[in-house]
Amino acid sequence: MSDAENQNLQFALYPSLKRRSVLLTGGATGIGASMVTQFARQGSRVAFFDVQDDAGRALAESLATEGCPAPLYFHCDLTDVEELKRNANNAIDRLGNKVDVLINNAANDQRHSIEEVTPEFWDQSIATNLRPHFFLVQAVLPSMRAAGRGSIINMSSIGCVIPSTGMPVYVAAKAAIVGLTRTLAHELGAHNIRVNAVLPGAIATERQKKLWYTPEYLARIQQNQALKHQIEPDEVARLVLFLAADDSSAITNQSYVIDAGWV
Repeated sequence: MSDAENQNLQFALYPSLKRRSVLLTGGATGIGASMVTQFARQGSRVAFFDVQDDAGRALAESLATEGCPAPLYFHCDLTDVEELKRNANNAIDRLGNKVDVLINNAANDQRHSIEEVTPEFWDQSIATNLRPHFFLVQAVLPSMRAAGRGSIINMSSIGCVIPSTGMPVYVAAKAAIVGLTRTLAHELGAHNIRVNAVLPGAIATERQKKLWYTPEYLARIQQNQALKHQIEPDEVARLVLFLAADDSSAITNQSYVIDAGWV
């Protein structure tokens, strides 16, 4: 039995996602790669942006081999707004001149102290963790308005709720994403475009395990979570599937925490 067939037996299938066009940032690895995989296995047409070319192309090829609709990978530096817009237009064209679902996922949670933050670091962090969210929404709006529907999902973090320490600029950006989500939900609701945020907790991606999962941090996670297990990227992806599907058609302006009960 293939991975896709096995997944279909265990988890929900959403008929409304079949053949829907999905655009996602930061899809080559981690939570983003899980989202690309889960949407492809639903039969969605997926385009995703990243700068990790080897991982992005390998993921697309692997899913095509499974028999899923082959995802479209685009190399894209999200900090370059003009490049972001060009890639968005290309993706929209190749997805059939529409985007039904936009997921603003890409981020960089580089640790930093207050003292070491320079104006250049501040600008770079915001250019990675917040600015692309707005300009990608701006790029897909014409197609969503024309279709009379859409689901936008912005990835934030419980870091702005706990709050986390040791990365103040990142946390500020993640808090701003919640505010952006709320205002966009009211701006776009008249067009039947829904806008929600997802706030993951400690997710066991390869990057997190490699860079930050010290024994001390793992102990802190277990102490704070009500559920005593590591949260896997697929668990976040399945929440995003629900928010993208028509099953959540009355849900907008909300922020969903997925953290095993830390908050």
